[in-house]
Amino acid sequence: MKTIIFARVSTAEQKEEGQSIPAQLVRMREYRNNKGLPKGLEYEIDESSTKDERHKFEQVIEIIKNSKEKVALIIETIDRLQRSFKESVILDELRKRDKVEIHFLRENLVISVNSNSSELIRWDMGVMFARSYVLQLSDNVKRSIEQSLRDGRFPSKAPYGYKNIKLDNEKTDIIIDEYEAQIVILAYKLYSSKAYSFGTLRAKLKTDHGIDWSQGFLDKVLKNPFYYGTMLFKGKLYPHRYPPIITKQLFDQVQEIKAGHNKVPFKYKGLPRLYRGLIRCGHCGLAVTPEEQKGIIYYHCTQSKGKHGASYVPEHEITIQIADVFKRIQVPQEVLEEIVDSLKNVHEGKVEFREHQYKALTDERNIYSNRIEKLYMDKLDGRITESEYDRYYQSFRERQSELDTQLALLQEAEDTYYLSAKYLLELAQKAHQLFEVAEIDERRQLIKLVLSNLTLEGRKLRYEAIKPFKTILDFSDCQQWLPR
Repeated sequence: MKTIIFARVSTAEQKEEGQSIPAQLVRMREYRNNKGLPKGLEYEIDESSTKDERHKFEQVIEIIKNSKEKVALIIETIDRLQRSFKESVILDELRKRDKVEIHFLRENLVISVNSNSSELIRWDMGVMFARSYVLQLSDNVKRSIEQSLRDGRFPSKAPYGYKNIKLDNEKTDIIIDEYEAQIVILAYKLYSSKAYSFGTLRAKLKTDHGIDWSQGFLDKVLKNPFYYGTMLFKGKLYPHRYPPIITKQLFDQVQEIKAGHNKVPFKYKGLPRLYRGLIRCGHCGLAVTPEEQKGIIYYHCTQSKGKHGASYVPEHEITIQIADVFKRIQVPQEVLEEIVDSLKNVHEGKVEFREHQYKALTDERNIYSNRIEKLYMDKLDGRITESEYDRYYQSFRERQSELDTQLALLQEAEDTYYLSAKYLLELAQKAHQLFEVAEIDERRQLIKLVLSNLTLEGRKLRYEAIKPFKTILDFSDCQQWLPR
């Protein structure tokens, strides 16, 4: 048997002591020696496990595929190898062919051709939790942007009439561009006079000021709420802290002229239906649509691509079939206990990483607190001017606010990770019970969490299960899970 040691980091923080590649190598070499495995290749990898292209990971896979001997692949923990199920397909195929056995140190788990159902479930669950943790961390970026929006800071390029600048502390800010701002004011005032169409206004701006705007750009300027003090970001409005260029009254006046007085907005909201948009026709691939007849909701294909004798299936018949799937999601107690033990082992590594992050953020925040105190003393002693004090104070407070946000998000990611783990374990134990008592929206969420690609063939519902529930369902009728 060959051995390959696989050590990986993906961030600068993980390169610190405890998470570093040398620290991983020490633990894995000791494990290899204790197991009596021969010395072999060692891969030190610095790349993300969530990228579409993982060149060094693919090199390791090729070595395993081409090896004439079975390979023992040794990894610190599941999330050092993978954080999604796309690699599981490749690794599981090699496992079934007895080309590889995977040794996860922290989980105390060996995956091989002889692995039983509980070991495979633990592997799937580990990948699920690793993926959940990645999603939480990636959401932190979105939440940081949301925090900027709540603070009134625009997290993008300034619109026409404003400009982005760099401050002394390497941060950026947005200020008014005096010339462009006057053009914006002129465009709003001329259009609000009702004497100009888009075409004539564009011609006047080009003749008088040499500005050749397209009709689309003019429309963009004339409907941007940023100019009166509100920023539009991904479809939502937020108040911003930058000086306005026009009044809200002038903006509203222009919008009224642009929209006209006789247009009535049309709004449609479909009635809440449990399976609306979730099921497609197994014959032609079209969406299966709900329809109520005499108080009973039926689902059927529209057959718009041609008649094929589609059935009208009552909603309760579909519910019975889906409920049966949730009945089969039952994990034996001893398997759940093994999963919990694995989580405890992985938790040790995450605590180490989190404590390092928390200390670094707290230390930096204390530095800025001391700077603010010293800045105030400098102001009292006359060593800096009032304007210098205001500028630096604002900069230091903004950085403190960002650090507070990062500290809160660090804790939130940790809490949400374990809430997700708890929820998934509860679902694996009480899936059918939860489905039976859930409201429509909750049922839809449960279905989308467990099943995908739902199709209706006649009156029979077909589906694909999502990992790790696919593995649970595959083993639900297996003798390994049955008594004795």
